[in-house]
Amino acid sequence: MGYKDTLKFFDFCAGIGGGRLGLENNGLECVGHSEIDVDADKTYKVFFGDKERNIGDLMTADTSAMPDFDVMVGGFPCQTFSSVGKRAGFEDERGQVIFGLMKILKEKNVPYFILENVKGFVSHDGGNSLKTVLKEFDKLGYDVSWKVLNSINFGVPQSRERIYLVGIRKDIPHKPIEWETGTDNKITLKDCLKRLHGKPVDIYNASWQNYLHKELNDGKFTEDELLEHACIIDRRNQDIRVYKDRTPTLRKGNTGLYYTHNKQLYKLNGYQALLLQGFPKEYVRKAKDNNIESGKLLEQSGNAMTVNVMTSVCKSLLNSINR
Repeated sequence: MGYKDTLKFFDFCAGIGGGRLGLENNGLECVGHSEIDVDADKTYKVFFGDKERNIGDLMTADTSAMPDFDVMVGGFPCQTFSSVGKRAGFEDERGQVIFGLMKILKEKNVPYFILENVKGFVSHDGGNSLKTVLKEFDKLGYDVSWKVLNSINFGVPQSRERIYLVGIRKDIPHKPIEWETGTDNKITLKDCLKRLHGKPVDIYNASWQNYLHKELNDGKFTEDELLEHACIIDRRNQDIRVYKDRTPTLRKGNTGLYYTHNKQLYKLNGYQALLLQGFPKEYVRKAKDNNIESGKLLEQSGNAMTVNVMTSVCKSLLNSINR
């Protein structure tokens, strides 16, 4: 691998390609991906082309058949470590995926990796899960640096804390990773929500009225006051939470997010969620032109990596190895 060669990467647990876009923004080239969710892979191919090669389940894939690559990128399954899941950790089958990724690192002798997971991975099992993973990476011969970063500090109006791990093979000359803690906020919540509205929700129907009387009639505000101000309404838990100028964390399989606009209530849709995850507008057009159902896209976006943060993390890796 010459100094001026374009670095190649393989996109594991690819989802709809948020991690891929972050690396491509730094000039890296994707040589393949792995994704077991059929619908997510359909969206991935709408975004990046029908000829994209998906090797399927990384746990059973033949590593010798994979092309050589310089960087592994992957958002390994997070539900098993998430505070909204059962937090079964490595006892969950999905918790074993990290060891499958390690196997590929070893067999392909990969120089670098960037991995992402939920913030809960840091504290899971009293911090022992993270310690176990870092110890195994050390045995494999990698220097690993990690940091919890929040997407809202990297140009998107979404509060989303994730742990990012950057690994560099110890035999490769490199400097310590210098993490960016944020970039200028260039996209507002209004930018993400405008012109993509669906059908207004009738906040005065029986269903919403029953919910509001149960959860909101505590003197904080009335329905009219709620609609008077542009805000995000989170109905995913056992209460209603209201946010200004940002959304809470998008999640897969839990889509009760609403917003107000011009004194109307709307449900957050998948096209807006793409923008909240840092996907450029052209990917919204691709999704709409190919009739990707909004609900599926909303779930897929909730499971994606934030493009802006991955762009920054990749930049930190490249600076560390003087690329």
